[in-house]
Amino acid sequence: MTIIVHGATGAQGSPVLVALRAAGHHSTAAVRDSAQVTGPALSIDNDSVESLVQAYADADAVFVHLPLASPDQQVSYARKIGEAVAQARPGRVVFSTSGYPTELPDGTLTAHGMLAAALAESGVSYAVIAPRIFLENLLLPVTLGPAREDGALRYPIRDDYPVSWVSHLDMADIAVALLTDNSVTGVVTAGALPPQFGADLAEGFARYFDKPVVFEAQEPEAYGELIIPMFGADAARPVVDSYHFRWTQPGEVIDEERSAQKLLGITPRTVEAWLRDLAV
Repeated sequence: MTIIVHGATGAQGSPVLVALRAAGHHSTAAVRDSAQVTGPALSIDNDSVESLVQAYADADAVFVHLPLASPDQQVSYARKIGEAVAQARPGRVVFSTSGYPTELPDGTLTAHGMLAAALAESGVSYAVIAPRIFLENLLLPVTLGPAREDGALRYPIRDDYPVSWVSHLDMADIAVALLTDNSVTGVVTAGALPPQFGADLAEGFARYFDKPVVFEAQEPEAYGELIIPMFGADAARPVVDSYHFRWTQPGEVIDEERSAQKLLGITPRTVEAWLRDLAV
C-alpha cells in the first residue's frame, strides 16, 4: 500500500510514519521541503488544491492533520484539503483533530469540523481520530523540569479535572490501524479510560522517576508566563485562553462507545509506560 503522511517530520506525523514503515508499509512523507526527509517524500503546499491532488493521486491512504496556523489559515487549509480529497479520491483518509473542537459553543464549525464534514461528504472511506489533551504537553521544560527536579508536576488544570490523556505514540498506533483497515469509519475517540486526574499523572511520573511526585494545579496565567519565552506572546495567548476555558468545564472525557479501545482494541499506554518508551 502507498500511504501519504502529512507533517511527517512533526510531533504527530513522525510517529505515524515510523510506525507504518516499521510495519512494512510503503509510506511517503508529505512535507513542505522533501529534501529534509530521509526516505520517500514529496513536497506539498497545504494551501494549493493542485499540489494536494498530485500528492493524493493513486494513494491507498492519507493521514492528515492541520498544521499550527491562525484560525483563518487553518480554515483555508481545511477547505483545500477537503477539495483535493474529493477530486483525487484516495482509497482512505484518516484525519486527526489534534485535540481541537470541531464546533464552537454556538454550533459554528471550526476548521477541524469543516474538514471532518468535507470528508464525510466526499464519499471517500474515512475516519476521524478525536483526542483530547496530549501527554507530550507535559514534556515541555517548564513542566518536566520541576517534576524531575523538585517532585512537583505543575499543569494548568484543576485537581478535580478528569482528562482522557493520550500520547502521540498511541495516536500513531490508532492511525496505523485505521489507515490499513477500512472496516471502521467515522469518529474514533482517543484517550485513557477511565480518565485521569492530576494525581494520576503524578503517580505515573513518580513510578518512572522512582521518587515522590505530586500534582500542583497551576494558574493559566502563571503557565503562560513560563511558555511565552518559548513560543512568543502571540502564540502563547490562545494556549492560555484554552486553559482558562478548561477551568470552567467539568472535564474532558472521550465517548467510550466510539473509543479506540472499543472499536479497535487499542488501549493507550499508561503514563509510566509512555515515559519509559520515550526514555525521557
